[in-house]
Amino acid sequence: MSNLGQFDCDFYQSNYTIDNQEQSSEDSNTYAYVYGSRKPAVSEQPPPAFVPAEMLTSSGYEGQYFQPASNPDYYSQSSYTDRFEEEPPLLEELGINFDHIWQKTLTVLNPLKPADGSIMNETDLTGPILFCIALGATLLLAGKVQFGYVYGMSAIGCLGIHTLLNLMSSSGASYGCVASVLGYCLLPMVILSSCAIFFSLQGTFGTVLALVIIGWCSLSASKIFSSALGMEGQQLLIAYPCGLLYGLFALLTVF
Repeated sequence: MSNLGQFDCDFYQSNYTIDNQEQSSEDSNTYAYVYGSRKPAVSEQPPPAFVPAEMLTSSGYEGQYFQPASNPDYYSQSSYTDRFEEEPPLLEELGINFDHIWQKTLTVLNPLKPADGSIMNETDLTGPILFCIALGATLLLAGKVQFGYVYGMSAIGCLGIHTLLNLMSSSGASYGCVASVLGYCLLPMVILSSCAIFFSLQGTFGTVLALVIIGWCSLSASKIFSSALGMEGQQLLIAYPCGLLYGLFALLTVF
């Protein structure tokens, strides 16, 4: 047992102290710095990337920087600009031609003037819509709120005349063309409704004036239809149903 106790004392006793541990730690740090085995601290910046010598000596650089050359003829000769310049005006795309509207109006106002079939065969609803609004507005000024009757009678009348013309004509007529012609020929009826603002039409003078306006409208419409559809010798046959339609508008205006 005495030998075992002596062995324990000899085993645990040593001349190694804490100072020797600190010294060994410093020696290991020195070794790491010398041989580059220690990793850099987090706060240390990484070494800069490789930079060419030409960029470092920017003051002596005499080359030219890349600048895109601007060609003034590029945009003028581009296909987009050409397409934009070749586009028709907005009013022409919408089908609004003031010259044709004026010619159609003069044709309606002068029943004896020959109609141009190429112009009258267009689907132009700008003038008819304006004349329908003008008719409703003048009736409103005369104390009659008849906008619904004006639009309803116009739609049904155009449908009936369109069916009749397709039966009478070999070429046929589109619904837009019929509506355009009947709408333009509504202009004399606007004159009659304007007269109703200033005096009453329920008398002999009003009746005669209404008959004249009905004949004016139906004669202009039949002339335009016969010219646009090539229905020579059938103007009176076309004028009869047109007179019936405009007679309804006259009754609406007088009474």
